[in-house]
Amino acid sequence: MDSPLKAFKRTDGRWGLRNHVLILPLHSALSTTARKIADDVSGCVALNHDWSGEVDNDLPRVTKTLAGSAANPNNHSVIFLTLGTDVELEIIKQAKAITKQTIIELSLPKLGSIQTLTEQATQEAIKLAKEAEAEARVPAPWSAIVLGLECGGSDALSGITANPALGVASDRLVELGATSVLGETTEILGAEHLLAARALDEETGKKIVAMVARYESSINYEGIDIRGAQPSRGNIEGGLSTLEEKSLGAAKKAGNAPLTGVLEFADVPAKPGLYFMDTPGHDIEQLAGFAAGHINVVVFTSGRGTPTGSPIMPVIKVSTNTPMYKAVTDFIDLDAGTIADGIETLEETGARIFDEIVAVANGQETKAEKNGHQEFALSRMYETVVPPLFS
Repeated sequence: MDSPLKAFKRTDGRWGLRNHVLILPLHSALSTTARKIADDVSGCVALNHDWSGEVDNDLPRVTKTLAGSAANPNNHSVIFLTLGTDVELEIIKQAKAITKQTIIELSLPKLGSIQTLTEQATQEAIKLAKEAEAEARVPAPWSAIVLGLECGGSDALSGITANPALGVASDRLVELGATSVLGETTEILGAEHLLAARALDEETGKKIVAMVARYESSINYEGIDIRGAQPSRGNIEGGLSTLEEKSLGAAKKAGNAPLTGVLEFADVPAKPGLYFMDTPGHDIEQLAGFAAGHINVVVFTSGRGTPTGSPIMPVIKVSTNTPMYKAVTDFIDLDAGTIADGIETLEETGARIFDEIVAVANGQETKAEKNGHQEFALSRMYETVVPPLFS
């Protein structure tokens, strides 16, 4: 099947489905400045976060997330706003090692004031945004799509409607040569053996089982019984009774394709296929891992409703039930409740999701994009001690 895709080809061979200028502050003190610049210059987006330069056990994770997000192929270019610290310079160095996209660094201490920093960054952003706008999409192969599979606010219909329908779309894309990545380690507890059984080789199967066991062991070490604490109150109110029930439904997003590989948080898939990435269950933190792993489009299924989006990746929302879809139509792109209503088959809904992915990949805006939902949060594993702004 010939690809109907048109995308932005990067000089390193990757493909962007968007072509924005990313304003990326490397200290929380500059997040408001980054947002102002992005709001003032059409074609720009900003990452707002609460990291304040902590040099602790989470530093490698934070560095990997910020550098990887900067290098996401959906970015035409990046403007880093910094305080000029060695830690920030290392993040920029890592980003430059990953991507050939234009990277500009602006330091507050060197420029002397927030006003001057804002003015200079705005000038650079205007120039880069004009360059990005002048670039045209070109015919792209199916491998241009790197799809993220996400769910949040699961209900009793998640494993019956939206999730397996997304699995149908994912399978079709993988068969055509695209990449699909399932995340949220907490969401597959009790179902990891089913994914392992589909692994292309024994080593990959063992990795996903070990990854889930590693997570559960870390939680148990803290005295938390994850299997006893889950599903969440919202999941229970939605009709789920056990963690295993929730996990079996969540795993259906990955369809039936063979499992190609297992990724650590924010890792980049090496070749097309189906992958599992070790990400937290927190929706926004998990999307940050996807962005850093160079995923360029996400489908997010929900039974309870959520406006969550991403500054970097278009996020397509799919409802599991029709009443929720009708209640929050500003948030949700597609309704998979049609399966439970007897209006569509699973395959028909999956085909509709597939068509929506293609349309969004070609530039159609999602509800999250139209409404400015650009959430971002850094994932941390350890206790954070915030240092003084200047020492």
